[in-house]
Amino acid sequence: MHIKTTDSARGLSFTQAAKTVLLSCTAIIALSPGLASAQEAGSEAGTVLPVITLNGSGTDDDSKSIVATTTTAGGKMKSDILDVPATVSVITSKEMQERNVQSIEQALQYTPGITSDFYGSDDRFDYFKVRGFDAYTYRDGLPLGRPFGGIREEPYAFERIEVLKGGNSSTFGISDPGGSINYGTKLPKSDRFGEAYASGGSNSLKEAGLDFGDNITADDTLSYRFTGKVRNADAEYDYSRDDQKFFMGGLTWRPTDATSLSVVYDHLNKDGVPGGGGHPVGSNFDRNTFFGEPDYNFLAVNRNTVSVLLDHDFGTGLTLSSNARYSRTNSEYGYAYISATPTTGTTASRSFIGSYGEAEQFLIDTHLQYDVSFDQVDSRSLVGLYYNDYDAESRGYYQAVAPGIDWTNPIYTGRPTYAGLNSNTTTSQKTKALYFQQELTFFDKLIVTAGIRNDWIDIDNRNKLTNTPITADLSEFTSRFGVTYKFTDEMAVYASYAQSAVPAGTITREAELGEQFEVGVKYRPTDFPALFSAAIYDLKKNNITVTDPAKPGQETTIGEIRVRGVDLEAKAELTNNISLTGGYSYMDAEIVENGGNGTEGNRPQFVPKSTASLWATYLLEGDGKRGDMSFSLGGRYSGGYFFNAQNTQKADSAIIFDAAYNWEIVDNTSLQVNVSNLFDEKHVAYGGFGADFYNPGRTISATLRRTW
Repeated sequence: MHIKTTDSARGLSFTQAAKTVLLSCTAIIALSPGLASAQEAGSEAGTVLPVITLNGSGTDDDSKSIVATTTTAGGKMKSDILDVPATVSVITSKEMQERNVQSIEQALQYTPGITSDFYGSDDRFDYFKVRGFDAYTYRDGLPLGRPFGGIREEPYAFERIEVLKGGNSSTFGISDPGGSINYGTKLPKSDRFGEAYASGGSNSLKEAGLDFGDNITADDTLSYRFTGKVRNADAEYDYSRDDQKFFMGGLTWRPTDATSLSVVYDHLNKDGVPGGGGHPVGSNFDRNTFFGEPDYNFLAVNRNTVSVLLDHDFGTGLTLSSNARYSRTNSEYGYAYISATPTTGTTASRSFIGSYGEAEQFLIDTHLQYDVSFDQVDSRSLVGLYYNDYDAESRGYYQAVAPGIDWTNPIYTGRPTYAGLNSNTTTSQKTKALYFQQELTFFDKLIVTAGIRNDWIDIDNRNKLTNTPITADLSEFTSRFGVTYKFTDEMAVYASYAQSAVPAGTITREAELGEQFEVGVKYRPTDFPALFSAAIYDLKKNNITVTDPAKPGQETTIGEIRVRGVDLEAKAELTNNISLTGGYSYMDAEIVENGGNGTEGNRPQFVPKSTASLWATYLLEGDGKRGDMSFSLGGRYSGGYFFNAQNTQKADSAIIFDAAYNWEIVDNTSLQVNVSNLFDEKHVAYGGFGADFYNPGRTISATLRRTW
């Protein structure tokens, strides 16, 4: 595809489009003599390649702007966000650095339609929902899985985080109807760059990081990048730790202008704790008060990943892109938590829980894209194949009745002695998929998109305690259709329909199916970098499986949930000095069918009616003696939400403020101070089963950063 760029007179610097490069393990095929001869053949059939015109640069620089203009989250084809018939939110690396993001939950806090951190001081996993449903996550377009039960990803590894609202199974496969989240890995660049930083702050934080790269060869054909981060810290409660080591190295080879091959290895090692154990219901203890077990409070993760990304342009409108990833993971945790608060007395009941898991996975996604123009019609067609081989074993331990603890005089009792395994399962899952996407643009105004996909999923689960196998052979067909009309180069309206499908929590049940209708409008002015969007949607999901995090292995099926809502979002660099990110979301959520558990008509758990956020930054330019200074202030509002489908217990609404200050001490050296939860607002973020879990308290950090 040929991309033409034009620069508009804006009076300020504007950097654009996406760093999401999709490549593959099929590098040898792409570079083979047979395909080379196809490239040399040219376009004897008279094909005319379409020219896509974007304002500004053809590629976003996510490290220099909070406003992204392109995405691959709406489909495997890289597209202008204005053309995608769905709501797409992009959190760039600049925005993450400005807010000093330390987790994926923090990265998503200012994105409308997303609720996060609703399990409070339970730190085992990332917790977030999109439009009321769990969101499947992906890295470079390849699935990672649901955040609940998964690995807490390191945001410093990513150039951007793309959030697609609505179902997208026809593009990425398994996903929920509320939306999906795609992480874009930092890849080598064709020029020299780098940063080094050191941080200190609350909870004994000591952290250092590096991210640098350069060309290895003088002709820019071979480049490298190294990214690393080491942290030694505690959590906000006693007897805790939050240590981590993360290293990532990548090589990119560009033998010609038409070919790019990247190989990235990363290692993630976490040594932390799973949670503070909760507090007695209705109490008001300091956040650092600990009612778990100091000698049984651990969470460890060790993961190694190799990714291969290939892209080749045959020069005839035909391109090949593919991603492959291999990963091996070991993880374990164990802790004690309050499971019941008595109506009389001061001794709370507790339970012990432990888990060990190991997993090995290989995934590859390869697709061909063909672009051609016919008079006033531009066509983009894509066909792809996907394969996923996943094997895992997990062992679970659970002791429902553990020694209680007197919250007026805590006395710890030590590690548990389990009677035996509570669960021991092996899982083997192989997924194959075939998908097709088509986009037609008429007169540079009307864009019609369609996508279809079929996933064939073979699952073999085995209960090793009973030696009982459970197998399933699933076939799920999903589709997506959309229409976008561009009134001008600045404004577009769209309508879309999308389906989603995921296997149920228990594979003997029917798959969880969803669908969504959405209409919206997007406005991107040419005078300054900005994107404003508004959307109305109606989505539903059937055969839903719900797991109680306090009761492992216990699942409940809720028949159908429906969510109707509105999302409003703005990202803008209004002037050289003022930028803002804002959003509002309203969700009318209802359990339509209750599966016989008496919850019909109630709201689903952890889904507030309204959320709102605003982050604004003002840059005070230096005067020669003093370097640039920036001042940022943000606020996040979440309405109240229920802890359970019975709607018997509820979190109150809350607003939390954050702030940041950055001072360029000398050229390329800055001091940054961030405060999360500025006024130390405190509320119960999760409860309902016998304990309260508070939201995270105030944290302060100072970071000294040097760039080149």
